[in-house]
Amino acid sequence: MAVDYLVIAAYLAGMLAMGWWGMRRARSKSEFLVAGRRLGPAMYSGTMAAIVLGGASTIGGVGLGYQYGLSGAWMVFTIGLGLLALSVFFSARIARLRVYTVSEMLDLRYGGRAGVISGVVMWAYTLMLAVTSTIAYATIFDVLLDLDRTLAIVLGGSIVVAYSVLGGMWSITLTDMVQFVVKTVGLLLLLLPIAVVRAGGFDGMRAELPTSYFDPLGIGGETIFTYVLVYTFGMLIGQDIWQRVFTARSDRTARWGGTVAGTYCLAYALAGAVIGTAAKVLYPKLGSADDAFATIVRDELPVGVRGLVLAAALAAVMSTSSGALIACATVANNDIWARLRGAVRSSGAEPDEVRGNRAFILVMGVAVIGAAIALNDVVEALTVAYNLLVGGLLVPILGGLLWKRGTAQGALASVAVGGLAVIVLMAAYGILANEPVSYGLLASLAAYVAVSLATRPTDAAVLAAWRERLAGRSPEPVSEPVPAHQ
Repeated sequence: MAVDYLVIAAYLAGMLAMGWWGMRRARSKSEFLVAGRRLGPAMYSGTMAAIVLGGASTIGGVGLGYQYGLSGAWMVFTIGLGLLALSVFFSARIARLRVYTVSEMLDLRYGGRAGVISGVVMWAYTLMLAVTSTIAYATIFDVLLDLDRTLAIVLGGSIVVAYSVLGGMWSITLTDMVQFVVKTVGLLLLLLPIAVVRAGGFDGMRAELPTSYFDPLGIGGETIFTYVLVYTFGMLIGQDIWQRVFTARSDRTARWGGTVAGTYCLAYALAGAVIGTAAKVLYPKLGSADDAFATIVRDELPVGVRGLVLAAALAAVMSTSSGALIACATVANNDIWARLRGAVRSSGAEPDEVRGNRAFILVMGVAVIGAAIALNDVVEALTVAYNLLVGGLLVPILGGLLWKRGTAQGALASVAVGGLAVIVLMAAYGILANEPVSYGLLASLAAYVAVSLATRPTDAAVLAAWRERLAGRSPEPVSEPVPAHQ
């Protein structure tokens, strides 16, 4: 394993080096949080694909392929569909807003009264996404180094926190590009063909497995519908995804770069399902489907290649973890703490915004590592986060973009009713049931439409300012650069 260890060590050292290099570029709030809104098509596509394809898409995607065959691709496939929909229909308008958070968009659209509660919901979602991504380090380092679970989480989480604190979005963008390349080579170009060959090719797999493994709808129509509700719609409104859209240097970059990334996700989904199907042939009696990825990597790949593929899995986890971490810190600082600070701060002096955001990434990072150590059931935790996100925030966000009659009161009612409905229905049906997000979304929509129609329309001046921002005619406030000695 010595060669594999060297590959992993070089990868981790490279991540820290990228963080140090990114620190030199992060001199303003815009540079630190959204990479100065300067990413071109290639870098934008790579980083967007990296953040949406995390440990769940890699380890979990292979596990679904092991359990259901080719139809196991649907979870990651719906993620790709969501990214495509976001890129084609909404990304240009989102990029032109030149904000930093989803809650800022809601404040602009509804007149400054709808962002507080949405900020709390979005913070909870991004925090849980970061936690569940961090837990995945335990699986990877257990295969690689046979490390204790707690030590593995602390090691992986500390590296992500370190490079995120150093350079913010610039560091995360640079590391995500490396991670995108490593994932492409490790998973698509190495593990996929090797797994298929070792399983006897597609003919061999068909001979060994039931026909249901090759049914594109074998996982079940209800499950696919739930994936669409949770993941496709979740891609449309998540702070972690929007914050990447904000990094695009132009409307065209956001639209076409995201379309390329979404298409890549579809290919990645199919690759994971095929690898899982091959693993079912090779190891038909694994204790858990989620062990399929680690087992096939450990037993079927040659020295060196094994290290690169494990680095690819590590890259998948780190990209999602770092993206969720900076999103969580951005929401906590700009949507929650800034409002509290604004209410109590009497001095007119502006704080050092880069330093403040660095501090929040560090604090949130420590909280994420601690929660990851304490938490066991990651599937339930992530389901709660996505149900609240979609059930509470999808309607007011898309309604604000598509329906001018929507009001602040309607948006607040939508968030409150949808979120409460999801919580009650999860208690009644179970956290993993399909009903909470479906019925919660319907309740949110009904509340939004009914209350909006029953209240006075949004002020004409607010809508006029909103249209100016959507058209890209309202400049972003300039953030002063931080002096080099700081």
